[in-house]
Amino acid sequence: MIKFIKMHGTGNDYIYINALEEKISKSEKLAVKMCDRHYGVGSDGLILILKSEKADFRMRIFNPDGSEAEMCGNGIRCFGKLLFDKGLTNKKKLDIETLAGIMKLSLHVKNDRVHSVIVDMGEPILLRERIPMLGIPGMVIDEILKLDDGTKFQITSLSMGNPHVIIFVEDIKNFPVEKYGPIIENNSLFPHRTNVEFVQVLNENEVIQRTWERGTGETLSCGTGAAAVTAASVLTKKTERKLLLHLRGGDLNVEWNEDDNRIYLSGPAVEVFHGEWPD
Repeated sequence: MIKFIKMHGTGNDYIYINALEEKISKSEKLAVKMCDRHYGVGSDGLILILKSEKADFRMRIFNPDGSEAEMCGNGIRCFGKLLFDKGLTNKKKLDIETLAGIMKLSLHVKNDRVHSVIVDMGEPILLRERIPMLGIPGMVIDEILKLDDGTKFQITSLSMGNPHVIIFVEDIKNFPVEKYGPIIENNSLFPHRTNVEFVQVLNENEVIQRTWERGTGETLSCGTGAAAVTAASVLTKKTERKLLLHLRGGDLNVEWNEDDNRIYLSGPAVEVFHGEWPD
């Protein structure tokens, strides 16, 4: 039996396994089985807690289709809470190794439990070749993307350790995310596929975000997506640098700090339940 914990950050839910204690093989296949919402535990991904040679801990993330993701803003907040609340660390400042690099967490603790987590998401990666996205080198701001059916979108693309395409729309509630999300995710311009954010701007400090996540589908929330949306909103001169983002699963606060060029994400992290999976 494999012990696991189910957690969520604004509805973006993950299964966590302490791989320091549990023996895990074939992580990709395990993710597919456990993430299934009908025959498994059900989640937006599987996250493993591992040893790190260059940070306090290492985090690996597997999507429901078995592919491995570089980073997850909601997932890493829950990761930090789990480490502290379960006694795996007593530190309130943590360095976590991910495929997107070392992420720094600040844990806000009340009554010996983590109440909220601030994640230093790092600097946004703006150059096309580093997103990665095919085409003429440079930044991708308000560029026209033409789909095979003739539909055109004005896109801003960047990476927060994982690729994102941001599209601003007038009516987010009725926008067909499920139609255009997978088409853009798998567009040939993106060799590693891409996450897609559809955004409605309410005012200079507030937006509504819906996310189609690569390898997952539409999710209730996306932390790296919220960071990417903040950067894109500033780059296209639609908002200020500090944003309140309304997602289907709740609200996130993000700031693109002008002094150090880094993006900071804060929001809740919640434990749902724990259980055992038949090995």
